[in-house]
Amino acid sequence: MDRKKLIKQLAVIFAVIMIFVGIDLAIYSLFIVRVTSHHSPGMQKMSVEVADYVPFTGSESVCSVEGEERLEGDIPTIDGAAALLPIYAGFVESIYPEDSVIFNGEDYDAASAMHYTNTRGAYKDIVDGNADIIICAQPSDEQLAYAEQNGVELEMVQVGSDAFVFIVNANNPVSDITIDQIRGIYSGEITNWSELGGDFSPIAAMRRNKNSGSETALEKLMGDTPIKPDYTALFGSPIGFSFRYYVTGMLAEGGVKILTINGIEPTPETIADGSYPISGGIYAVYRKGETNENVYKAIDFMLSPEGQKIVEQSGYIPLS
Repeated sequence: MDRKKLIKQLAVIFAVIMIFVGIDLAIYSLFIVRVTSHHSPGMQKMSVEVADYVPFTGSESVCSVEGEERLEGDIPTIDGAAALLPIYAGFVESIYPEDSVIFNGEDYDAASAMHYTNTRGAYKDIVDGNADIIICAQPSDEQLAYAEQNGVELEMVQVGSDAFVFIVNANNPVSDITIDQIRGIYSGEITNWSELGGDFSPIAAMRRNKNSGSETALEKLMGDTPIKPDYTALFGSPIGFSFRYYVTGMLAEGGVKILTINGIEPTPETIADGSYPISGGIYAVYRKGETNENVYKAIDFMLSPEGQKIVEQSGYIPLS
């Protein structure tokens, strides 16, 4: 092979590598790495630090209350979404027996009454009978269909709320966006940040795993507008989405900024009064016809003033 030709080919390869390296690493860290399965190697280092939210360890990340009556007898298994781990860790530390939680340093033991699998795994577990209560956002149509196919009807009790947010690199000049513009981005009608008053740069519309809580929230926001696959997600300047406290509290933002929607910032006040336009409920989900009385006792606690205090102190929005 001609030496000059070889050098040119190597230069092209190097340029392609640099394009991939040039991707926004903050968004990559928050969204591409974190869509891998919770059970994949190294997942916990790439996402939520599970060990920070283990009940009965004295962790400052777990907010609980003292003096509550603890459950006895048939202790319900509780599971939930990654973004809501602080809430149900606080519930467990407040009313579960300490010996019901078994953490092996990396994950929860199969015999533990508390588990952490994420939204997709939690909805499957509640239908399959491997969990008795899950703390999640609303289920997707597919998750509801899976429950129906298995003859399971889900009961959902709202225990709090949070905002669904969109984020960009902190250096992106765009700071505000409308819901119609979000739909335009994810439908493929808006493809460049210059169309939104930003730099001339392609928009990389990041996505999450199917049936994750945030992906389901995007689908509900899009309504009947089809989501166009983005085959150029590794190029340009990304936009991603998640839930407010997952970004600001659990992941400490990581070099990104949350966009205001229609000029409204997602704060506890704007979420509570409904002025922020895309707030979402946090639900305790269980199987209809559940016979374990401790399931109802646990949910009653979640709705009590002390339970709602845990929701608020954990960084989310209580019902009141």
